[in-house]
Amino acid sequence: MRRPVMRRLPVRLYVGSPFQLLLLACSFALAGYAGVRLFADDWFSVALWFVGAALVHDLVLVPLYAGVDRVVTRALGVLGRREWTVFVRVPAAFSGLLLLIWFPLISGQVADRYRSATTLSGDGFLSRWLLITAVLFGGSAVALVLRSARLRRATKDRPPVVH
Repeated sequence: MRRPVMRRLPVRLYVGSPFQLLLLACSFALAGYAGVRLFADDWFSVALWFVGAALVHDLVLVPLYAGVDRVVTRALGVLGRREWTVFVRVPAAFSGLLLLIWFPLISGQVADRYRSATTLSGDGFLSRWLLITAVLFGGSAVALVLRSARLRRATKDRPPVVH
């Protein structure tokens, strides 16, 4: 008995629309321009900052938030609500990202420098970050309540299964 010959499907290269290609080319041009401008003054300090940021992220931050995520997942698993994990992960990730970006101003370390550069007060960043964090977790709680109500309604309307 002869075995069927397997033909390879032709690989098609996805090119996209001309508008997508134009946007991609513009974004690469902008990134190249920013890179040239960034490395023009003090390239060693910029390179050192990037390497340091990558090391801190990979060696400190990833194990930290992976451990916190594991604790939250196990705690919700013990409660029998492991599917609620996403409703904690998303606001925590956004809040953590905002903290990471605005940490010097949230901690008040550069408030004087911020005031001299912008003539605006550096106060209030901590309270705004806390408010944004509360809104993120509150919105996530509302989304969880709405999802639970919708699932409860869907299971109530479903006819019973008879075996």
